[in-house]
Amino acid sequence: MANEKLLEIKDLHVVYHTDEDDVYAVNDLTLSLDKGQTLGLVGETGAGKTTTCLSILRLLPDKIGEVTGGSIRFNGKDILDISEDEMRDIRGQEIAMIFQDPMSSLNPVYTVGYQIAEALKYHSTEYKTEQDIEKRVEEMLALVGITPERKNDYPHQFSGGMKQRVVIAMALACDPKLLLADEPTTALDVTIQAQVLKLINELKDKLKTAVVLVTHDLGIVAETCDSVAVMYAGTVIEGGPIETIFGGENHHPYTVGLFGSIPNLKVKTKRLSPIEGLMPDPADLPKGCAFSPRCPKCMDICRTTEPPKVFEGEHMIKCHLFNMNKEVEA
Repeated sequence: MANEKLLEIKDLHVVYHTDEDDVYAVNDLTLSLDKGQTLGLVGETGAGKTTTCLSILRLLPDKIGEVTGGSIRFNGKDILDISEDEMRDIRGQEIAMIFQDPMSSLNPVYTVGYQIAEALKYHSTEYKTEQDIEKRVEEMLALVGITPERKNDYPHQFSGGMKQRVVIAMALACDPKLLLADEPTTALDVTIQAQVLKLINELKDKLKTAVVLVTHDLGIVAETCDSVAVMYAGTVIEGGPIETIFGGENHHPYTVGLFGSIPNLKVKTKRLSPIEGLMPDPADLPKGCAFSPRCPKCMDICRTTEPPKVFEGEHMIKCHLFNMNKEVEA
């Protein structure tokens, strides 16, 4: 089908088993992504964004991380039901990931060219000979703005921004259909950050790659994404097209708080408006709505009953405030 979703996650639950407690990192998470589109995954630290990406690639810590429910369909296939050999063929070749910290994502004892070539050697079905792999390594370095001759340099010979470019080259070397970018600009200054985001957008347009962009920065989301999913305590509490999230009238109180935390240079103010309180302990989530202890509009029902998903077209809000005369999914 031409309009088939590239990625569909439905009712996903992920638990980390520790010696002390079970940590409920992802809870009833549902989201989807069309081919060639960019989804912004936003929320505070501990919301479950990275765990969601690791679940898509089936890279949760062995014997500790467990998917306890739900499905993850990629190109119509539930990747939670396939064998590890089949999953290994998908990693890198069809789904690739840019991990958070480029400083620790590269092995310091191997050249950057060797590490890009390694991704091609193990995951690509197109580049098999040494000559083909070598040529592809040079192409990828040139594509991310690095002189191909630097393929024999080691990671310590590159700046932070250049390391991030190398990591992007590794992730895109096999022309994946889906790129998971986990805070790809966190360790970079604003100038290099802008260059990296521009690069990801250019490569997305050139290679028609769909992107899940994990970030704390709503400004980045506004510039680069087609749709947004706002995560809190392991679930999506609001989602929809970029125009609706940034320009619509109705929003989840948490989303309102996120926007309120952004400084407005046009308005003179002495202080920002932070969201009071902290993210709940994922090993001891509150009853009802997980945001209720911090919500300025909390009602009695919020403390006892899980809120429904309320839809207005493509816009979804998981909140009791909007559960009136709307299309509701229990």
